[in-house]
Amino acid sequence: MTHSLTFDAISEATPGAKWAARWDRSWPAYEAWFTARGGDTGPDRTACEAALQQYMPELVPVHAKLTDLAGGSDRAARFLSTWCPPSYLGGCSLAVATSRDDIRLVRNYDLSPDLNEGLLLHSAWTGRPVMGMVEFLWGLSDGINDAGLSIALAYGGRQETGRGFGITTILRYVLETCKTVPEALRVLQRVPSHMPYNVVVADADGAAASVELYAGGGAKVQPRLVATNHQTDGSTPDRGGFTRTFERSKRLISLLSEGPGPAGLAQQFTQAPLKQDRYADGFGTLFTAEYEPKRRHLTLHWDNDTWVQSIDAFQEGSATSSILTVLHRSSVKVISTG
Repeated sequence: MTHSLTFDAISEATPGAKWAARWDRSWPAYEAWFTARGGDTGPDRTACEAALQQYMPELVPVHAKLTDLAGGSDRAARFLSTWCPPSYLGGCSLAVATSRDDIRLVRNYDLSPDLNEGLLLHSAWTGRPVMGMVEFLWGLSDGINDAGLSIALAYGGRQETGRGFGITTILRYVLETCKTVPEALRVLQRVPSHMPYNVVVADADGAAASVELYAGGGAKVQPRLVATNHQTDGSTPDRGGFTRTFERSKRLISLLSEGPGPAGLAQQFTQAPLKQDRYADGFGTLFTAEYEPKRRHLTLHWDNDTWVQSIDAFQEGSATSSILTVLHRSSVKVISTG
C-alpha cells in the first residue's frame, strides 16, 4: 500500500500569520499528546519561562511572540518552552564526511509516518537566517544557518529523563546564536537536554563534531563523526535490536573510512541498512537530509526525488513523497500535513 506525505517549504522572517496557521492546524494533535503524556503535571508557566531566561535568553522574545500567536494560554506557553516535556521516541542515522574542499552532514529521519510534521521553515527570528526541518512547531530536528553551521539529532536510545529542554529547541538555539562548531559545542555542554540524544554539527570552515547529550545535562564529544541510537556511556539502548542501531553505526563508520566521500554520502543513506522501511511498526525513513555548510544548501532526498533549498535563495512550495508500506489500519494520519 502506498501513502503520500506532503512537505511544505515556508519562509517567514518573524513569527506571523504563516506560523499561526501551522499552529492552528497542528496544535489539536500536539495538545492531545501533551495532555495524555502528563504535560499538565510538569513545571508551571513561570518555571518554564524562567528556564528559558536562564539558559536561552535570546529565545525569550521569540517564545513570547509564538505564545501570543498561539492564543496565550498557559498550556501553550509551557508546551512551546519545551522545559521538562513528556518523553518521546525516535530513530535516525547521522554522519559527516569531509574532504579537502567539501563537507556534508547527512541524516536519515526515521519515524512513524503518523508523526511527520513535514515543514521546512526559513526564518530570521533573532535576526540570523535559519532553515531547517521543524519539530514541535518551532524546534528543529536538523537545520543550517547563514554562517553555514549545520546540525542534526538522533535519539539517544533510552527513555531516561531529567530536568532539561526538548532537544529540538536546543538545536534551534544553536543555529540562532552560533556560527562555528566550537561555539555550538559550548551551547550543547551548557544547555541541559531532558533526554539522551546524539547530535552532529558541521561548519563552513570544515570543522565537525559528534556529541552525546545526557538526560538532565552533560555532553561528551565522540571520536567518530557518526551517530545512531545508542551511546558509549555503558548504557543499553531500549530497542537496540529493533532499531538496528549497532548495525547502522558500523555501516556509517565503514562509509567514512572507505566510502564515497562527501558528495556520495547521501546516496548511501537511501540504501539498507541505513534506510528503514518498517513504517507499519513506527520506524521508517521519511526523508534523507543532506546539508552542505560551504554552500549553505539543503537537499532533501526521497526514493526517486530530490528537493534543493538554499539559505540565500529559498523557494516556498510543496513536495510529496510516497512511501510503500503495509499498514494494519485504513489510513495514515499525519500530524502536520502539507
